[in-house]
Amino acid sequence: MRKMSLAFMAMLLLSTVNVGANEGNKPVKKLSVQIQEMLNINSFQLEEGEIKAEVRFTINKKGEIVVLSVDTEHLTLEGFVKGRLNYQKVELANIEEGKIYTVPVRVMA
Repeated sequence: MRKMSLAFMAMLLLSTVNVGANEGNKPVKKLSVQIQEMLNINSFQLEEGEIKAEVRFTINKKGEIVVLSVDTEHLTLEGFVKGRLNYQKVELANIEEGKIYTVPVRVMA
């Protein structure tokens, strides 16, 4: 279980850093760090192999993440990501409201 959690955390870290690298500004990097922290503590169970997802979201007027879609074949991962991120408040100054962000997520057994 610990090995799976560590692998999941490492994959999320690598995935969320890609969002910040593509944009090249500090607010987006801070956003990716906050998302990683929200997904970090989990009890997600994976039977075997690897599952991937593309998470599309935006930030509303209240500074909350609004998950638009989780593109994956695994409903368990989709529910987990939506449950952890949807309407969670992020603490950022100068974040562009309504902009659509995409974060790749990969979980390995």
